[in-house]
Amino acid sequence: MLTLHTKIERAERVDGELVLPFELREKSRLRAELDSGEEVAVFTVRGTVLRDGDLLKGDDGRVVRIRAAKEATYRVTCPSAKDLLRCAFHLGNRHTQAQVGGEAAAPFLRIRRDPVLKEMLEGLGAAVVEEQAPFEPESGAYGGGHQHGHDHHPLAPIPVRQKIHRPSDRD
Repeated sequence: MLTLHTKIERAERVDGELVLPFELREKSRLRAELDSGEEVAVFTVRGTVLRDGDLLKGDDGRVVRIRAAKEATYRVTCPSAKDLLRCAFHLGNRHTQAQVGGEAAAPFLRIRRDPVLKEMLEGLGAAVVEEQAPFEPESGAYGGGHQHGHDHHPLAPIPVRQKIHRPSDRD
């Protein structure tokens, strides 16, 4: 069995593709099948999230491209940017993973299908459409992960200790 263990930036040749839903792309240990049917084991560093297009090198030197599988999602749009921000706030308040997509003229959010969240979003004035689509949620401010251009670096420094400043504090 091929063991995939090293994330690489580029390769001259790709030997196969591994199509996975987001839930499995978050796992650091997993057994799966390539598009060819060959069984593989994936061993990545804990906390690694595999994104569509990522490359993994195997123990025998072969390279496999990760592909995001289509999954049951909702596409959330609103009549205004303010309304979409309200929806994003309420999703974040519920610790819901969300993908931010579209251009400035037509932004959208994508979330996993959840009828309770759909009802909440529609109550906020959003149009919620079910679709089968690859799901690539934001990684979070300290989690690193997907960034345009595939430069895999944290979005912000990870604080060792964070002091909370209150109005009553004096410097």
